[in-house]
Amino acid sequence: MYRQGDVLIVPVAPDAVPGTVAQLARRPRDARGRLVLALGEVTGHAHAVLGPGELVREGGPFAPAWLHLPEGGRVVHEEHAAITLPSGWFRVVRQREYTPGAVRMVAD
Repeated sequence: MYRQGDVLIVPVAPDAVPGTVAQLARRPRDARGRLVLALGEVTGHAHAVLGPGELVREGGPFAPAWLHLPEGGRVVHEEHAAITLPSGWFRVVRQREYTPGAVRMVAD
């Protein structure tokens, strides 16, 4: 497992990736050519992947994302050390927090 701030990146076996992922739209890269895992609501910084790959998000704010890196990649963020990921499939989960009456994403 890998963690960078409020983003958890969990390696998964290819057969553990739901079949519905193949039917979902791929997330486009941002203007800098990165796959953005999470955008900071407070700072505007981004947890992003550099290198070849695909990012697929299921619907809804609490749904996981699926990241495929055929050659590995690096997760970068302006305020965190970079993380090198091996090739493979990953489940990307945003940290959540409970506040009375609601569950919300952690603001970065």
